[in-house]
Amino acid sequence: MNKNDFSVSVAMAAYNGEHYIEAQIQSILSQLRPEDELVISLDPSSDRTEEIIRSFAGKDRRVRLIRGLGEGLISNFENAIRHCKKDILFLSDQDDVWKEGKVDSVLECFRDPSVSVVMHDAQIVDEEGVCIEPSFMKKRGCRKGILKNLIKNSYIGCCMAFRKEMRKFLLPFPKDLPMHDQWIGLVGEITGKTKILEKPLICYRRHGHNASADSHAGFRQMLTWRVCIFRDILKFAVKYKRYKGRNKK
Repeated sequence: MNKNDFSVSVAMAAYNGEHYIEAQIQSILSQLRPEDELVISLDPSSDRTEEIIRSFAGKDRRVRLIRGLGEGLISNFENAIRHCKKDILFLSDQDDVWKEGKVDSVLECFRDPSVSVVMHDAQIVDEEGVCIEPSFMKKRGCRKGILKNLIKNSYIGCCMAFRKEMRKFLLPFPKDLPMHDQWIGLVGEITGKTKILEKPLICYRRHGHNASADSHAGFRQMLTWRVCIFRDILKFAVKYKRYKGRNKK
């Protein structure tokens, strides 16, 4: 299959993002074709985020604004993902900037039919867009492996894309997930093949108001999260084994 045969949905979670969301939307739309879409789930916000999104939606039919439930980042992403209609779903934060060629580079990986999830590298930048780390993957020590990513997560949602068919395994997100990107990456490893693309394709902006923190939680909280994700993945692995067994008949 040629990469041009794939249609693209971008699922963005937004909340009080007026400072950076305009630049991010522009960087995304510049890479999408007329048949693609940008689905933005907006949690109730107190700034101009909705006004900015509506301005884009009024001029570009590819942009769709949907109401978030106001239940936080993970729920907001789940809402966006549910409303996506295209072949390949990209995840997007509201405050990064996509580098030129990101969509084409990721779609190229999906030409391999065994690949279900792709994650690429990112350049970490500050509030002004100045590079502070050339490679998120090297800084984080990212690599594949179920046990490795249960213990220390490598997956970062804003650098991930997956096939639409994955939604039947991913949704609904377990209620006690530490973070949705870890869940998507691990489910991808169980159900298919995860591709790691060692190429920085976004400017990953770190600032004082990021919804996903870059700092570590306390020991007790981290232990609780690990127990939760171990339990959730074990339950899923059992269900998936049964699913595979039924579909072999």
